[in-house]
Amino acid sequence: MDIEIRPENPDDYPAIKKVNDLAFEQPNEGLLVEGLRRNPRFVPQLSLVATYDGTVVGHILFFPIRIVCEDSYAISLSLSPIAVLPEYQGKGIGGRLIEEGVAVAKTMGYESIIVVGHPEYYPRFGFLPAGKWGVTPPYKEVPDEAFMAIELIEDGLEGKAGVAEFPQEYESAM
Repeated sequence: MDIEIRPENPDDYPAIKKVNDLAFEQPNEGLLVEGLRRNPRFVPQLSLVATYDGTVVGHILFFPIRIVCEDSYAISLSLSPIAVLPEYQGKGIGGRLIEEGVAVAKTMGYESIIVVGHPEYYPRFGFLPAGKWGVTPPYKEVPDEAFMAIELIEDGLEGKAGVAEFPQEYESAM
């Protein structure tokens, strides 16, 4: 399957909403993406689409967040949402989106990524429980094993223990 992965463009917006709505079977993630685009911290190069034969079949968004440490804060990225049209799931598209997004984030100088997700899926890409570095979720209902992180550079999370702080748009989508 010949999949192209590239940054989103405004012409993709309706298709991205559709991919997220169908993948999650509800509108929250599609609305989340729309809200995050309006946030001044949005980085267009970190919102990627997977296309097949010119059609958007997958989407991933990385968004800058803060880890609030004892006396300061550190910048990280959140990985959320990631979505693939149901008929294209199980074909490795999500994995390709993650790998490409991680590569782009590295080239942009980011040091880490945090994800709230399936503990059996994300470790294959190098994600480990974020508690390993003393990074905790802002939401009590998130199980430790589902709150994961990856260092994009050696020791990218060392000395950055604290609480991950997600923008209001994430809370609105829950």
